Amino acid sequence: MTAPRRQLGLAQLSLLNTAPPQLVAVAAQAGFDFIGARVRPVTPTERPYDLQPGSPMLRETLSRMADTGVTVRDIEFLLLDGTDQRDAWLAMMEAGQALGAASLTVAASDPDTARLADTLARMTEDGRSYGIVPTLEPISYQAVNSIPAAVALALISGCNVVVDALHLNRFGAVPGSPQWQNLEANRDLVPLLQLCDGPVQRPASHAALVAESRSERGVPGSGGFDLAALVNAFPADVPVSVEVPSDSTVARLGELGWARKLKEAAVAVLAMESKKTTEKSAIEKAVTA
Repeated sequence: MTAPRRQLGLAQLSLLNTAPPQLVAVAAQAGFDFIGARVRPVTPTERPYDLQPGSPMLRETLSRMADTGVTVRDIEFLLLDGTDQRDAWLAMMEAGQALGAASLTVAASDPDTARLADTLARMTEDGRSYGIVPTLEPISYQAVNSIPAAVALALISGCNVVVDALHLNRFGAVPGSPQWQNLEANRDLVPLLQLCDGPVQRPASHAALVAESRSERGVPGSGGFDLAALVNAFPADVPVSVEVPSDSTVARLGELGWARKLKEAAVAVLAMESKKTTEKSAIEKAVTA
C-alpha cells in the first residue's frame, strides 16, 4: 500500500507582503496544497489584509482558491497579552470560517498562567461555533516558551499546539531531550508543523531572536536543524507549512521564485523522512526476525 502524501503549505510569513489572493496564486504555481493567511497584522508596520465576510479581498481570495484548489488551513496571528481580546479573536474566527480554516494561531506574552488558561478556554469554546480551534505556538522569546508549558495549557483549555522548527531549536526541544520526549508523548495535540532551518547556535540577544524569527530564517535543509526527525515524529496526516521569511532573498528571487525554492526544499526534507522511515522499518524487522 502506498503511504499517503503529506500535505504541504506556504505560510504567510514566508511572503508577508503578498496579499492572500496573490499568495494563493503563487502557492498554486509552486505546487503547494494550502496556505496560511494572516487575517490580523502582528505589528503596526505590517500591511493589513481585510478578509472579513463581505470584503473584496475575501471574495478575490475565495475565487482564487476555487480556481486553483489551494485551501486555507490556518489563520493568524493573535498575541495573548492578558487584556480582553475577545472582539479581535471573534473577528478573526469570522474571517477564518469564511476561508474554511481549521485553526487560529496564537502566542502568549501574558505571564499569568491561570488567566492565560482561562483565555484559551474561552477562545476554544468560541471557536466551536466557527469550526476553528485555537492553536498555541510556543515562541522562544514569549511567556509560553517551551513544549511542556504549551502542552499543559492545551490540556487544560482544550486548544491545540503548533510546532515551529525554529523555536523548538531555540528553546532546546531537540531529538532526545526531555522536551522532545514530551512532544512525542503529546503529538495528538499538534495539527500542523512549521518548517524552516537555521544555525544550531541560538542568537545571543532577545532582539536577535526576534529579528531571526520575523525576517531571516533558513531554507529547510540548509542549516543545522534535524527536520527529518521532526517530520518523522508525526504521522503523514499531519501537514507541514513552510515558514521561512527572508526579506533579502524574496527581493532577489521574487515571490514565485522564492515559493518554488521553498517547495523544492520541503520536498527534499520529506524525502529524507521517507528514507528514515524505511530504514527504521527494516531495522525493526531484522530485530524481530
